[in-house]
This record gives sequence, C-alpha cells and structure tokens, in this order.
Amino acid sequence: MNIDFNKATFKDFENIPGFDLADRAEVFYDFLKFMRDNGHMNYRLRTESACAPQMDVILTGETKSRNYISYVSNDYLGFTQHPKVKAAAIAGIEKFGTGAGASPLIGGHFEYHELLEQKIAGFFGKPADWSTIYTTGYTANSSTLMSLLQKEDLAIVDMAVHTSVHEGCILTNKKTFPHNNLESLEHILKLAQGQYRTKLVIVDGVYSQDGDVAPLKEIYLLAKKYGAYLMVDDAHGIGVVGATGRGVLEETGLLDKVDFITGTFSKTFGNIGGYVIANPKLTAFLKFQARQQIFSATSNASALGIVKAIELIDEEPIWMDRLRDNIHHFKNGLKGLGLDVGNTQSAIIPVKIGDPHLTGDIGRMLLEQGIYTNPILYPAVPKKDARIRMSLSASHTREQLDKTIDAFAYISKELNLVQV
Repeated sequence: MNIDFNKATFKDFENIPGFDLADRAEVFYDFLKFMRDNGHMNYRLRTESACAPQMDVILTGETKSRNYISYVSNDYLGFTQHPKVKAAAIAGIEKFGTGAGASPLIGGHFEYHELLEQKIAGFFGKPADWSTIYTTGYTANSSTLMSLLQKEDLAIVDMAVHTSVHEGCILTNKKTFPHNNLESLEHILKLAQGQYRTKLVIVDGVYSQDGDVAPLKEIYLLAKKYGAYLMVDDAHGIGVVGATGRGVLEETGLLDKVDFITGTFSKTFGNIGGYVIANPKLTAFLKFQARQQIFSATSNASALGIVKAIELIDEEPIWMDRLRDNIHHFKNGLKGLGLDVGNTQSAIIPVKIGDPHLTGDIGRMLLEQGIYTNPILYPAVPKKDARIRMSLSASHTREQLDKTIDAFAYISKELNLVQV
C-alpha cells in the first residue's frame, strides 16, 4: 500500500491493511522524516522555559532554543505563573512531599484532596460531596463514562467532543450527531425511545478546536423531553465564559440543572487533574467504581496550587477582564485581514486554512516570524478543515498580539490566502 505523504495525516497510519506493528512503525517513521524535511514538524518540540506567552523552544533538527511568542498553552488566565498559585503548590510539597503513593481508594486520599473536592464543588455552588477529582482531565471523562455506561446503555455524543469522551464510550453503545445539530440530536433521541436502559447526551460547553459554544438550553430541553441525562464538559469555558467565570453553564443559567459537569485543572487552574460534579449518590458511585479511582495513584500536594487558583477566579477578576480584552483585539485583528476565524466565542482562536499541507507551511512560516502555534490536522478536525489553532492568555501583551497579527498579514499576502 502506497501512502502519499503530501496528503497523509497521523490517522492514515493507525491501521494499514497488511502491515503488522513493525511495518506500520517503519512507514510512519518515514512520514515523520518527511515532515521534518518540509519544516512541518511542529509537534513534540522541546521547551526550555516556563509555560508563558513567550517560550524558549528548540525546533526539530536544531540544538539551541529560540524565543517565540507562544499560543500553544491553554493557560487562559496565566495562573501557571501566578506567585500565589506557585507559593501554594510549593507549600503543599514541603508539607506532604512529591507523591501520594497510592490510589485514592487504598491510602492515597489526603486532606488536600478533600479540600480540593470542597473547593471545586463550591465553585459550582455545590457541597463537597458533589465532586469527584481525578489525576487527569482525560480520565475524568474516560474513566467516568466507562463506569457509568455499559452494553445496555447509550451515549449520544456531539461528534466534536474530546477524544477522552469517545474513549470512555468503548464499553457502551454510541451514536454521534453532527456538531451542534439539534435536529439530528432529536432524531437520535426519538429512535432511542424504549431501546436502552440509560441514555446520556454528552457535549462540550466550549469546543476545543473551533472555540464555539454548544446551544445548551436547547440541548438540555431535548434531553429532558426524551428522558436522557446530560453531561457537559466545559474544560475550555471555565475562567473564560460567564459573568464570574463559571463557563457556558453559567452563561445559559444551567449550572444547577445538568446531571454531570466535567472539566480539567490543566487549563484555567494551571495544574493537572480533572473533576466531575454530580449528585452525591452518583459521586459516591464514581469514587468506588471508576477505574482511575481504584487502580491509579492520585495527585500530589502541588494540587494545593489548584485550590488557590480556584479562589483567585473571584479574588482577582482582573485576569478574566484582560483575557476578554485580548480575545476581542486579536479576533478583530485577524478578521480585519479577511482571515476565517470561524464562530469562536472563547479564548481559542482558529485561523481556518483547509489544505493540510498549506497549513503546515503556514505553521513553519509563523515560526520563522517568531510565532509558535499549533497546526491542527485530521483526525483532530475534518480532512478539509485544517487550521492554525491559537490559545490566548490574559498574560499576552498587546505588543505580542499585534506582532502576531502582522505576521499573519505578511503570510496572507505571500500565500494569497484571502481571495477577494
């Protein structure tokens, strides 16, 4: 089987007919070399400085780092570098050490875990027994869903949700509907009437590739109309959307109505980990049934930095204000160039290109201009929807944003990206 490397994506190498594991690895290794030779290897680059709006990065094939304006981190409020957050994490390590040593079920549940459960539940207006925490945001979705849904059940999933959701549905029946398509969602709910023990609709609040939001009011009403539960993963909405940063659920008035809220500590809260908010009986079930809770060691005491970050959302709203100003300025600057930023309503700003090879070229040209971004290709997005994806932070300066807009203006002119 011949694979055209000019048109190939990582997905093409997952399962090549007639190729055993060594054959697939060999041809994929050749593809990685092809990407390096063409300057398209913007992946797994080594960073030698902190997660920040400017980062020292070593490009593939080079030996010394260079400084770039960075848009690759989802540190939306800049809390990974906030002095109070770092001080709280350091104090936690000093008191408890660097590891929990066990899973939460059998000895790895410490007082700082209970404090974090209390804080994240309280953030959403709930008592502490409404929250379950996980070592990663990924497993907050995947492990939760694997424990909740079995072969008699049905997951009804927006096709644009995170991979962790799709993985979490491998033990159950799954039907997907086109992104934000309410008509298709209702059609699936109608056909599922009386066919499954449990029906769970799963959507994001803010979607990670387009930065757009779900029509949650309408989705909630449909789920309730047809007797389905509703899970909302708002990992990219917390700290960004809503009057007090409680995300799309706050903005739509649904914080106290959905059945499951899931999210991560790795974005706005500047650390690592995840959480699920649900009623106390469901929460107790997860704590004793989700495999992450039973078989994986839990987070270390640097999680106390998360506790401080949660408090800072309300104590220092200036960071959300700065982020929103940056989003407005940057998005309008790119749109002023005639570039397609889609329907983003968040800190995720895509510049949609379409052609994957051209997208790789633009990623390389941005690096040449001192700008570090993420070229996003299939399967993360549809094959004809490749884009440069950027995440804004409250810590980005106006000078950094303007330099990036100027770089896009230059590249757009060189490659004739805008057809007048």
